[in-house]
Amino acid sequence: MGLVREALEEHGVEGELVVLTDGEAAIRFIQAFDAQPVACPDLVIIDLNLPKRPGRDVLECMRQSVACGQIPVVILSSSDAQRDRTETLRLGASRYIKKPSRLEEFMNLGAVFKAIIEGSGK
Repeated sequence: MGLVREALEEHGVEGELVVLTDGEAAIRFIQAFDAQPVACPDLVIIDLNLPKRPGRDVLECMRQSVACGQIPVVILSSSDAQRDRTETLRLGASRYIKKPSRLEEFMNLGAVFKAIIEGSGK
């Protein structure tokens, strides 16, 4: 997630970046929003291949959240498989992006994330 942080900074996206290292922690994090009156994140970025629980489970939990179910969710994955794209979009992902292999392309993702945040009305 260091590259995501750099891409966001390069494009002037300010705010707190919370990095969760596994699917179980991500699901607990999402469930906490429904249990407490706290502000939801402006954007959620999920990798499909997370330890303990897959990104699909995290996405499903996010979409079932009463408090944060409408937050934009981007799947950022090394997979370019059509079935992964189709399944995550069916589950409610706002966008599916294959992780770029070139640093310059990865840094350009900051502009994409910024546009998604600005387009969400937050």
